[in-house]
Amino acid sequence: MNRRSPQGNPGGVPSTGHRPPRWPDQTVPQQSHLDFTVDDLDEAERQLLQLGARKPEHQPHEDRWRVLTDPAGHPFCLVRG
Repeated sequence: MNRRSPQGNPGGVPSTGHRPPRWPDQTVPQQSHLDFTVDDLDEAERQLLQLGARKPEHQPHEDRWRVLTDPAGHPFCLVRG
């Protein structure tokens, strides 16, 4: 889907009534999911948390990957490379 702002720039269009996804609960399911391969899980997690990511309590396989959420609540994973 291609969205453009009123000025014609690529970007998102605000949504009224937006509810962020809830992970792992699927009451409000995720719209997409991204996995990022990193060399050092601990360091990548530390840097992303400093930038505003959040770490959900539920971490299924924390030794192999980490689930984080962006500031809007969308989950993404860091995967050991």
